[in-house]
Order: sequence, then structure tokens, then C-alpha cells
Amino acid sequence: MRECGLEVVETVEPGGTEIGKQVRQVLLNPGNGEMTPRAEMLLYFASRAQNVEQVIRPGLGRGANVLCDRFTDSTLAYQGAGRGLDTEPILMLDKLACNGLRPDLTILIDLDVAKGRERLMERNAKVGPGETRIDEESAAFHARVRAGYHALALREPQRIRVVNGAERIGTVAKLVWEQVEPFVR
Repeated sequence: MRECGLEVVETVEPGGTEIGKQVRQVLLNPGNGEMTPRAEMLLYFASRAQNVEQVIRPGLGRGANVLCDRFTDSTLAYQGAGRGLDTEPILMLDKLACNGLRPDLTILIDLDVAKGRERLMERNAKVGPGETRIDEESAAFHARVRAGYHALALREPQRIRVVNGAERIGTVAKLVWEQVEPFVR
């Protein structure tokens, strides 16, 4: 996108702001294994609300293309499908935290659970144990999350595009760009 001369704002959830980074440390710290699903959900939305107001809306307001690694779809998949929380409070919190803001496009880079967990372990071995609380969940949890993402993609195929993450990184990048290119402004 930058090669096309476009302004790009990149952000991540949780994180993306200084406050969000602090929330991220709490959420992903493996020492916080007793965190309840509701507390987890609320912390994600706290980080998201800060990100929306401090990074995303200002970027969109000046005409930038905003790329956000995760958003409310992730909460629906992880805390909804994965943790078993009802979607109604998630959608209510989305309205509060995001004030109607929705992605124009979501790219779901899909990978089977076993291969995904293998990649997580490889990454975590390189970067250390600091942010592994969610990664350490069971294969059954990650299978529920993946099923949750697929259910969302089936409900909103115009917005959520599925890309095969098992391909080589260059191929995945090409497949992602094919989905993103029509949306760049």
C-alpha cells in the first residue's frame, strides 16, 4: 500500500497505544491464568476503545488506510466461541467501545489447529514466554476459536475473506494483497 503512495496506519490489539500495551501485558501474561472470561473480554474492549479513539479514528479521519491486527471479530471468536461467552454482551461492548466503527475488510489467515500451534511454539521459543497465556490454551480451545472465525466468515463473506495460511509466506502475502487491493483508496 505504501508502494502505491498511500498513507498506512498500522495498529494491533491488544496494544496499539501506550495504555493498550499495558493492558496487553495483563492479558497475555501466562501468570494470569486465573483471569475470568468476562474480565478478559472487558480488558480487550478497554484496549480496543483506546485504540479506536487514539489511533484508528484519527487515521481514518485524515484519509489513511488503517490496518489493525485483530478487532471485534477476534473477541467473538476467542471469548465468544472459545470461552463460551454469549455474543450479545460482546456486541453491546462493541457498540460502546467502537461506536459503530467496523472494518471494511477482514482477512482471516486460516490454518489448521495443529499447524497453528506448531508455529506458535516456534515463535514463542524465539521470543520467550512473556505473552503466551492464550497460546497455551488447549487444542480444543483453539479448535473452537477457529470454528468461530469460520462461522463469522460464512455470515459475512463480503467482508471476511479467508486466505490459506498453510501456503508459503510469499504466496500468503500475494493472496492477501489480492483481497486488499480493491479496498485501497
